[in-house]
Amino acid sequence: MLERRPALAGEHACWLPRHRKSAGAARRHLRGFLADLDGGELYADTGELLADELVANAVEHARVPPGRLIWVRFELSGGLLRIEVHDASNGRPSVRMAGEADEAGRGLWLVEQLAVAWGVRSRPGGVGKVVWATVSPAQESEG
Repeated sequence: MLERRPALAGEHACWLPRHRKSAGAARRHLRGFLADLDGGELYADTGELLADELVANAVEHARVPPGRLIWVRFELSGGLLRIEVHDASNGRPSVRMAGEADEAGRGLWLVEQLAVAWGVRSRPGGVGKVVWATVSPAQESEG
């Protein structure tokens, strides 16, 4: 894993290989990022799930030459956590309805259900795409 640059306050980014273990690495990066922020734990559960799904989709579905990396970026601003996953594929993800017996195909449906908003856009420079989602903080339970 290669660090892109020193993180700004409220921001973290890293390069990850296109490998099935990268979703777990993205979760660990997000967990570490949120641990350093006041109230960061309120974004952890949903944020980790969405980061996992977005990275797993980039690994599984991006059609790119061998050796291409995925750039993952987290930013906490204005009370929302933004998760971005950049890959070099121009293919656009879409939500599909998985059947009861299907073992896959629910990732973007989960993103759609749990995120405040999500979307996809072209990367600056025109190569590849950015799939992003925003997460609101969980409500603290009253003891």
